[in-house]
Amino acid sequence: MREDTSDFRRLFLSGVALLDVRAPLEFARGAFPGAVNLPLMDDEERHHVGLRYAEQGQQAAIELGHQLVAGEHKASRIADWARFAQSHPDGYLYCFRGGLRSQLVQQWLRDEAGIDYPRVSGGYKAMRGFLVDTIQGAASGQDFLVLGGLTGSGKTDVIAGVEAAIDLEGHARHRGSAFGRRALAQPPQIDFENALAIDILRHIDAGYRALVVEDEGRFIGSRDVPQVLSQRMQASPLVWLEASFGERVERVLRDYVLGLAAEFIAEHGPEAGFEAYATRLRDAMASIAPRLGGARYGKLSELLDQALARQSEHGEPDLHRGWIEVLLRDYYDPMYDFQRESRASRIVFRGDRAAVTAWLREHAGR
Repeated sequence: MREDTSDFRRLFLSGVALLDVRAPLEFARGAFPGAVNLPLMDDEERHHVGLRYAEQGQQAAIELGHQLVAGEHKASRIADWARFAQSHPDGYLYCFRGGLRSQLVQQWLRDEAGIDYPRVSGGYKAMRGFLVDTIQGAASGQDFLVLGGLTGSGKTDVIAGVEAAIDLEGHARHRGSAFGRRALAQPPQIDFENALAIDILRHIDAGYRALVVEDEGRFIGSRDVPQVLSQRMQASPLVWLEASFGERVERVLRDYVLGLAAEFIAEHGPEAGFEAYATRLRDAMASIAPRLGGARYGKLSELLDQALARQSEHGEPDLHRGWIEVLLRDYYDPMYDFQRESRASRIVFRGDRAAVTAWLREHAGR
């Protein structure tokens, strides 16, 4: 029989399967990448047991739990756990604190299904604490290189091509601007942090001399970059990616228009997907209207509507270049130019995609 474990580092580095027996509401508030939720009690059952615990103490709560999870309910849940254990013989199970719930699931698996399956000592709370410490430790003890550049310069493409890079926007499921929302919703804050911490842990274990991250503000969409990490990024060397205006327009068209449309259509179908995509672009433009000013917002909205109509009727996206060019030239570029000049002393290298990729690989590699 495999022993229970508190070796959280090995758990996350190995990527073994994790069976989460907390209630669905607990799982929705925060979970680990790939963990499977097969709860001992559903949300209503857990609520009633919690009330009984508050009113009459632990033993009375345990007795009520056994009454609620009995008969067919119990058999069905044991069968689900057994299938998971058989499909993932190297995995582990856990509850919130590694206490009664995970012990009971472990006991029932052994007594009713003949399966000895180990649990994580300390449960979710201890694993979560380990990941929070991982981010804090990296922020204080790991070197970082920050990749900056004007909108559309291709920072995400460089991140994807550098092995030492951490894709913050990928973990946040957002491209990091008013137009950065994706078709799928962003993950819960805790899920974002957990996935980010595991990625950092694996990169550190791989032995990279520095971790490469894209230049981000404190927030990526509605996800909050952990403060200690954000502060470290703002004090780290900056590598500036350069690209021509034409290249940037084409990249914005590819990612923020064609790519976004494809995401929505894949998610909702051709008609509903296109309508949702068009609404998303219009909402993004409206969100920056106060900063654009009335006249410029009106002009850009008109160009966007014309482009969407052309795209919808003829499948041609060419007119989108009109509003993209104006938005880059008159809105994003002046803002980024100011930021670049204010941080000029931090810039250690400038170059195009090939040069920046090569430089980052050399200076961040193992």
